[in-house]
Amino acid sequence: MSPEALAQLIFSIATELVEAGKAGELTADQIPAAEKLAVMRPKDRAHGDWSTNIAMQLAKKAGMAPRDFAALFAEELKTADGIASVDIAGPGFINIVLDSASAAAVVDTVLEQADAFGTNEHLAGQTLNLEFVSANPTGPIHIGGTRWAAVGDSMARVLEANGSKVVREYYFNDHGTQIDRFAKSLVAAAHGEETPEDGYKGAYIDDIAARVIEEAKSEGVDVLSMPRVTGDDGAEGDSEQREEFRKRAVPMMFDEIKKSMKEFRVDFDVYFHENAVYESGEVDRAIAELREKGDIYEKDGAIWFASTKYGDDKDRVVIKSDGNAAYIAGDIAYYLNKRRRPVDPADVAIYMLGADHHGYIGRMMAVCAAFGDTPEKNMQILIGQLVNVLKDGKPVRMSKRAGNVVIIDDLLEAVGVDAARYSLARTSYNQNLDIDLDLLASHTNDNPVYYVQYAFARSKNVDRNAAAAGISFEGADLSLLDTPADSELLAELALYPAVVTAAGDLREPHRIAHYVEELAGKYHKWYAAERVVPMELTENEAARDDAEALRVAKNPESARAAARLKLNDAAGQILKNALGLLGVSAPEQM
Repeated sequence: MSPEALAQLIFSIATELVEAGKAGELTADQIPAAEKLAVMRPKDRAHGDWSTNIAMQLAKKAGMAPRDFAALFAEELKTADGIASVDIAGPGFINIVLDSASAAAVVDTVLEQADAFGTNEHLAGQTLNLEFVSANPTGPIHIGGTRWAAVGDSMARVLEANGSKVVREYYFNDHGTQIDRFAKSLVAAAHGEETPEDGYKGAYIDDIAARVIEEAKSEGVDVLSMPRVTGDDGAEGDSEQREEFRKRAVPMMFDEIKKSMKEFRVDFDVYFHENAVYESGEVDRAIAELREKGDIYEKDGAIWFASTKYGDDKDRVVIKSDGNAAYIAGDIAYYLNKRRRPVDPADVAIYMLGADHHGYIGRMMAVCAAFGDTPEKNMQILIGQLVNVLKDGKPVRMSKRAGNVVIIDDLLEAVGVDAARYSLARTSYNQNLDIDLDLLASHTNDNPVYYVQYAFARSKNVDRNAAAAGISFEGADLSLLDTPADSELLAELALYPAVVTAAGDLREPHRIAHYVEELAGKYHKWYAAERVVPMELTENEAARDDAEALRVAKNPESARAAARLKLNDAAGQILKNALGLLGVSAPEQM
């Protein structure tokens, strides 16, 4: 019996108690929905398989003492199929022990549903626009953006597992001063000059500048001979040469970013260019709509958005006094684009932003409210924290402009895609993260991704050994999965669907990593305690995995061995499913 099924049973009992007039003053509408009922794993397994505090939740509304109310539940639960015993603890906790067959029923469910186990339709009917990474096209993706790639893609997979349609979106900031600085830096590099004070440094700048020159040359264009200055004062300005470098270099960086994302197993459905909302007139139309609502005014020659009407700490300039659009102008139009686009309009627009964007929350929620939407519902903003990279126990410094940035390609070369994705997604994005390159490159149980992947590989090795010994699912009796190690592993399997649901609702994909590490730990302990293939070990322990030793199995057709093989495969299936939600492979041999 799964915790979900147990919650449904408890809900039914509560309803029946009300209908029978046994629940005091409690009414049916006061009973939480089954999915809201807490069915927990007791910290001390001696207390039972599962525990619920429903009596304590509802006793006051019933006008009864919690333990008295719990006794009513216990009386009904004891008669339910699949429950071995029930007792009341403390102020009114109800502890439940399942019979072994009921506890093991999850095994058949996992094997029947296979890759679909853990998925649900909880968020069905919702289209979620998930924007993540969105690094400026002024250089390779650094470690912070790489963290968002791992977290964002994992979150998309989790949300899809909960039934929603997810649009993965990358917002290219190809409009504004950062692109001007990028172009200036390229021109300086092309002429062998010092990087401008506000420019970008690094070997990639020299590489891109050289590629621009080569590409232009292949088309018969001598980019270095183009006018480099504008005006009589000799100022560089938006010269023809700089524009040529901008025009050619920005798409090159786009291509590099897309290539890096592809290698990181991240595919986007939409690549949205910031310039598009200006070129299409969407910025002007969005401002006009706000003006009609009375949310736009003019002061000091600028155009302002009255965002304080919607909870912002101050009003925001939308069009500056020099006629140029402020950054928020594009943000306003972009939000409307997400919500109103003809294909896959977003019910929820989720923005995943870096730590330096915390100040954007108030103004963006004001934009959401100004257009009649509900902040935190139609718009959700997630702020990620910094990543510190360690090598030989010492921090690796990062600075895109200083040229010593740790980029995605460096990380993949050092530890590979699996270790990189797993390590970046396993910790809450709300916390600073230390990445130890030495640890992630190691093949030891201290390396969390290796520990989990090895559990799956071990389950496949059990399959191979079982096949060699002639053991299959035939004749399996799941009620024989009755040892403490069996029970611990079975209970962990049953938790997986609830973890997937919580990870989606809370937008916390790291919950999947925490779960799969716990599952791997339970599996490794089970493997050490219980064998699928019973053997005579009259010689030495090294014979355990020897193929010839498998052939002297005492009873390869036993119902217990077959049941344990099914449990082994169910554990392996969930390990694979959970790793898949994190975008991490499940190798069959290591």
